[in-house]
Amino acid sequence: MRALRLWLWPVGAAVGLAAEWVYFDFEDWGDWLPDLATGWTLIACGLVAWALRPESRSGPLLAATGFAWFAANLVGDQALYLHRGPLIHLTLSYPYGRLGRPLDRSVVAIGYGAALVPAVWSSEIATFALSALFVAVAGHGYIRALGRERRTRLAALGATAFVSAVLVGTATARLASPTPELTDATLLAYEAALCALAVVLLAGLVLEPWARTRVADLVVDLRQAGSGTLRDALAQALGDPTLEIGYRLDRGYVDSEGRPLVLPAEGSDRNVTRIDQDGKAIAVLVHDAAVLGDPGLSDALARAARLAAANARLQAEVRLQLDELAESRRRLVHAGDEERRRLERRLHETVERRLTALADRLEEAERGAADAAHLSRVRQQLARALAELRDLAAGLHPGDIEAGGLSAALASLAARSPVPVDLRITRVSGPEELERATYFVCSEALANVIKYANASRAVITIEERAERLHVEITDDGVGGAVLGDGSGLSGLADRVAALDGTFQLDSPSGGGTRLSVELPLRVQIP
Repeated sequence: MRALRLWLWPVGAAVGLAAEWVYFDFEDWGDWLPDLATGWTLIACGLVAWALRPESRSGPLLAATGFAWFAANLVGDQALYLHRGPLIHLTLSYPYGRLGRPLDRSVVAIGYGAALVPAVWSSEIATFALSALFVAVAGHGYIRALGRERRTRLAALGATAFVSAVLVGTATARLASPTPELTDATLLAYEAALCALAVVLLAGLVLEPWARTRVADLVVDLRQAGSGTLRDALAQALGDPTLEIGYRLDRGYVDSEGRPLVLPAEGSDRNVTRIDQDGKAIAVLVHDAAVLGDPGLSDALARAARLAAANARLQAEVRLQLDELAESRRRLVHAGDEERRRLERRLHETVERRLTALADRLEEAERGAADAAHLSRVRQQLARALAELRDLAAGLHPGDIEAGGLSAALASLAARSPVPVDLRITRVSGPEELERATYFVCSEALANVIKYANASRAVITIEERAERLHVEITDDGVGGAVLGDGSGLSGLADRVAALDGTFQLDSPSGGGTRLSVELPLRVQIP
């Protein structure tokens, strides 16, 4: 192909000189020089464009327009308008020289047909109609296009409108004043317009990379972009607000929020562009069928987005795993509560019931037995065992919550504590899970006060603030409490975190301990 382009330079020069020699015989340079300059300009600009942008067919079409320009001088007036066929083809398909729509192909075929019939273009009415048709088709393609194609369609619309304006202008001048002088003037203006158009189209092909620079610039932006920014940046670059990004996980594609993404079925108006890394799909772009029609842009965009897509895919996977972990922790908390409830009921229905019955029988025996003092001691021991068993059951599941609510359960807890407890509770309105969580926070904290704080008193404060339940347990003990592995406070911190709460421990040595917990009022347990 390169050799062909090189041969076309001397061929174009020779054809131009031969055409002017045959038609004008070089008698008057004022007639043949503008004609020669026009043809040579079209051929030269076309060959340069072809060399610099070989992937575009606009260069060959522009050169073909120049060769067709000289055809009339060589074969006669029947080829006078032959150059307008490739010219219309060029402008409607600029800058890639490819016709994507059947409508475009049909109109270009009309243009070539009209170029072969001189009577068509010599008619001013036909010129007006064809020019309007070409502009309408170019405008329709621009309106229906999206993203980068819309920007290139604008270039085609501008080129087509310019050529149509020149054709209409010369036809109007001929219609208004059909004199030889005006005909010569309009011909000179037409030649100048064609030369200017060739230079502008060449400059457009050389200077404008048609969105490749814009896509390549995304690499810098995407390095610092999160997944949401990645989707927005690509949607803006391609001009498709409906664009979606799916990231490949083991179970399929998910969006940036970790939700499953269903890919469109074949034959729909949505296309899927796959982004690969090391031969494996890491992401897909789901977009309008009119976007990314050019393979070169698809490759450039894939290269620009690959790094960001891989990073965003990992972020989506981590986010999904965190969500699953949070749900798992909530389920464990819920399962633990249910197990405590089951154990409390089992103890109440078995051991506690049997011990109560035994205590009743011993009481009856005490009234009729000789060794009443001995039986009385047995009854006292059984009473203590029952009390301890009830304390155990209350620790497994606070049954007082179901009977009298959180306030009653905490009052019972404080009454059983050997350390005096001051309760300061405002009205609490929340689900049972919230009350149970609050009870266990207070129970575990109070157990640590009893075991380790050597305190003379403790204070439990519970109040609602801004859709959050604030729980604070303080004591005047020795302090020094820490969140050690396996400690009760560590388990308590996990419970609070699983319920989307916050946990703070302030326990300076010798300064007492303050444990602060915040829980959302609308705790959700799966």
